Amino acid sequence: MECISVFDMLKIGVGPSSSHTLGPWRAAERWIAELEEQEVFNQVKHIRAYLYGSLCLTGKGHATDIAVVMGLLGTDPETVDIDSISGSVDRIKTENKLDFGGKRVIPFSFQNDIIFKKEFLPFHANGIQFEAELINGEFITETYYSIGGGFVVKEELTHAKENKETFKTFPHPVKTGDELLQHCNAQNKSISKIVMENELSLRTTSEIDEGIARIWNTMLESIYVGCHTEGKLPGGLNVKRRAYEIHQKLKGNVPYSNPQEWLESIRDTEVKFRQIIKWVSCFALSVNEVNASLGRVVTAPTNGSAGVIPSVLMYYMVIENHDANFDDVKQFLLVASEVGSIFKKGATISAAMGGCQAEIGVSSAMAAAGLTELMGGSPEQVLIAAEIAMEHHLGLTCDPIGGLVQVPCIERNAMGAIKAINAAELALDTDPNDCKVPLDKVVNTMWETAKDMSSKYKETSEGGLAVGVFLSDC
Repeated sequence: MECISVFDMLKIGVGPSSSHTLGPWRAAERWIAELEEQEVFNQVKHIRAYLYGSLCLTGKGHATDIAVVMGLLGTDPETVDIDSISGSVDRIKTENKLDFGGKRVIPFSFQNDIIFKKEFLPFHANGIQFEAELINGEFITETYYSIGGGFVVKEELTHAKENKETFKTFPHPVKTGDELLQHCNAQNKSISKIVMENELSLRTTSEIDEGIARIWNTMLESIYVGCHTEGKLPGGLNVKRRAYEIHQKLKGNVPYSNPQEWLESIRDTEVKFRQIIKWVSCFALSVNEVNASLGRVVTAPTNGSAGVIPSVLMYYMVIENHDANFDDVKQFLLVASEVGSIFKKGATISAAMGGCQAEIGVSSAMAAAGLTELMGGSPEQVLIAAEIAMEHHLGLTCDPIGGLVQVPCIERNAMGAIKAINAAELALDTDPNDCKVPLDKVVNTMWETAKDMSSKYKETSEGGLAVGVFLSDC
């Protein structure tokens, strides 16, 4: 059983896709590191990257080729200057040269050395293979798989033993919802406290707090940027950014100059039922508009579903509890990440494997769980909320028009956020003894649904809205 930390489930990266952008970017970084470990990096004279399956079919729309190149340049998605990406790609296209790993210049053709191959590799739908030609004429290849949420593995799973040993160091090892409840009941502790004790086996309290603060600040910044940026999204669909205009209609008159002051100003606005729905939707739309424009967001658990958790957390902070602070943020994210890890272990968080139920469905379940604990729910009610949220996303297909993470992806984050809040409220009014569908049953059902789902509804843009609506219609 793999060890999954809060910092595995919630990663800072660049949009638009965790599996098609962040994963390939990380794979390129990892390949370079392995070439250096093998002491052949300085012997490389030419490289190619092959994108298989879903990475091929929707790679252009997901900027997979750009992500691969940025990884090959040795940049990091968490820290790279977003505004520098287009310039770096343009230079490579013009000069046909690449600063490999940021250390040595080699010939590279953006058009010819990134090769899209429609066939699917057996292990996973998102396969990427790197090939290096050495000075002596020898060829070295390595294959990686982007399995969703920015996670990258090799088919042979060389680190599986290491992960299993790390997992055993957890004082409260968890694979299923039932196991999580057993730990909570045995220790008479909340889910967030159980998760925190697991995290403390890997990091110090200060390291955990600093990491969660970076995650929350990135979430807040993405909401802020999205609400203050107008225009159209790149990619050819001519999708108009909507968060800006919604925000203009909702915001009050309290001045602000940064995201934290902005958060405080929202607390002074009118919040009737319609305004609440609009604020939550605005928060979710804003994050995914940033994501769609290759901005920096947090995978939660994926980039395509990055808006659900921040919007629900913002709802709690600016509408439900005006005294909410970092401790509430930390509690929410610890709970949400644990629920996300249960879905990853028991099913999938990859749309290429499970459709959009694996992204929006999981993120909605994560958000519902986090909100329920903050609202005073018991561990049983927390998992009931997660189950309710996922139950009503079962079978949701992934059919992005033009392979872009825009339509219907952006709106789905708003819908997932509203469902999460509703699920939390239903769970808080539910007696666990009356619960008919435990979380583990819906996790299993989601995985069975994923296996039954046609591949054309799994992030291939070969079915659904992706073929029902044409670029020319837009």
